Amino acid sequence: MPANANAVRTPIFEATFTRVYSAPRALVFQAWTDPAFVAQWWGPKGFTNPVCEWDARPGGEILVHMQAPDGSINPMPGTFYEVVEPEKIVFYCTAHHAEDGTPGVENIHTVTFVETNGKTTMTLHSAVLSIAPEIAFVLHDGGMQAGTNSSLDRLDQVIAQAAA
Repeated sequence: MPANANAVRTPIFEATFTRVYSAPRALVFQAWTDPAFVAQWWGPKGFTNPVCEWDARPGGEILVHMQAPDGSINPMPGTFYEVVEPEKIVFYCTAHHAEDGTPGVENIHTVTFVETNGKTTMTLHSAVLSIAPEIAFVLHDGGMQAGTNSSLDRLDQVIAQAAA
């Protein structure tokens, strides 16, 4: 966990994404907690995850290497704060690191799962705690939302295949 993990930090930007999946909550939760599933959908369309370490338990570590279509790798380390099966996941992650290792962006993500009549409503709340000035434009030009929605579209496909 980062040294300041227990400090109260006010987000500089927040976004909420809601999707309804035609699958039971246990399956949707598994797609968020099983690294074999996460590797299939994490990141925007065209990205792959050649490294996907995803230890979904409180204090568990995250390390995903998101590989862009051009072959560049963007490591995303993080830590799980809360995992309540099959209801809720809270995790911290960083990405777009500078040469000195300073994170370009820090996020806390809260994901909740509610099942109604065999369908699961998943709500992802992303709180940006810090962002480097050179990439801050993604918060206001729709880049963060577009990337997250693309990733959630991929998740939809993975869940649909698993539920079939």
